[in-house]
Amino acid sequence: MTNIKNIFNNFKRYQFLMTQLISRDFKVKYKRSVLGVLWSLLYPILMMSVMALVFSQMFRFKVEGINYLVYLMTGIIMFNYFSEASNNAMTSVVGNFGLLNKVYIPKYIFPLAKCIFVGINFILSLIPWLLIIILTQFGLGTYPASINIYYLILIYIFLCLFIFTVGIGLFLSCVSVFLRDVFYIYGIILTIWQYFTPVFYSIEILPAKLQVLFQFNPLYQFITAARTIVLEGKCPSLVSLIICGGMSLIMLVIGIMTFKKNQDKFIYYI
Repeated sequence: MTNIKNIFNNFKRYQFLMTQLISRDFKVKYKRSVLGVLWSLLYPILMMSVMALVFSQMFRFKVEGINYLVYLMTGIIMFNYFSEASNNAMTSVVGNFGLLNKVYIPKYIFPLAKCIFVGINFILSLIPWLLIIILTQFGLGTYPASINIYYLILIYIFLCLFIFTVGIGLFLSCVSVFLRDVFYIYGIILTIWQYFTPVFYSIEILPAKLQVLFQFNPLYQFITAARTIVLEGKCPSLVSLIICGGMSLIMLVIGIMTFKKNQDKFIYYI
């Protein structure tokens, strides 16, 4: 209870710093950009358009009975959030060594701020995603996506994705202080992870044994739960929702424990 109280007190105490870090990231990302934040709306649409053309027309990927555009865009925005946020969080501690050397700051603020910053972009990307879903009701794609009350559960699923990403971010930001090779290794891991996550293809095209292996992929669980709501108009099973929550909390605990155990040594390696 004392640790939880300290965390909340630190949030209140360093709220201004957190806001400044997030604001700085926005200014850096969109510096000298004509469209600025609008890229957060345009990027998922442009990415979806390119991937839809490549995979549906050139490689003939499709998922029977559902709208492939929405299927694809759901996977893209969720995986892209995880990829960008975890990558940014990984470099956050090393990248802010100047601040850490001058004043005391709770070090976990840096990876957390990165996850929140990318999370704001993720929320903005939901606008074109919802627009695509609405347009499917008017003939965009072969099948219309579903609009239903279960969309409220998406808040829980996205929160699980955020918690899982924070856990990964804390873990990576800690490991990268001691082993800078992680910066390069993680890029390879993300590429492999993307292909082992059914972003643009259906898991049903895989052998049964491989499908079972995919159940252990947290991103598969998050994306599939969201697709069940949006594409099938159904509520994900209680087991699926528990798995999503359990995986995210386990990763968060691992990240916090690893970070807390090693954070006092950062100053000697940065």
